[in-house]
Amino acid sequence: MELNAAFGLALKQLRKHRELTQEDFSTVSSRTYLSTLERGQKGQTIQKLEQLAGVLEVHPATVLIAAYLFKEPHRDSRALLARLEDELQAFGFTNRSK
Repeated sequence: MELNAAFGLALKQLRKHRELTQEDFSTVSSRTYLSTLERGQKGQTIQKLEQLAGVLEVHPATVLIAAYLFKEPHRDSRALLARLEDELQAFGFTNRSK
């Protein structure tokens, strides 16, 4: 599955799970633009991702991880999160409060 399509599916599923309408995103996006995102017809910027995640009340990474789980349906979410943790740790991005 192409990444824009996977992102669109993730966005739509998260929106529906939160019982939000496309109109509920009007402070950050038009209904038409949101619809094109959900259908995978457009990509989005990282700034737009942050705005959409804000309306969903989730971390932007949650939306991206959900998109990659749609893109790679054979991948287990725990395995993906473990890989991310390993990579972040390898680059020194964990336990930064020390």
